[in-house]
Amino acid sequence: MSIAQDVLCEVHNCHYWKEGNLCSADQIYVVSHNGSQASNEQETDCKTFEKAH
Repeated sequence: MSIAQDVLCEVHNCHYWKEGNLCSADQIYVVSHNGSQASNEQETDCKTFEKAH
């Protein structure tokens, strides 16, 4: 299993957003709306989001 070296983020009002659409969070937490499986990206959410101050 490979680990992503660069995590991209286009949510500019997130605390972890950095120039170049990079994510500076130490960890990323993604959940599915339907338990432990998702059929498409609309069924998932990034719980790492924290609104920038």
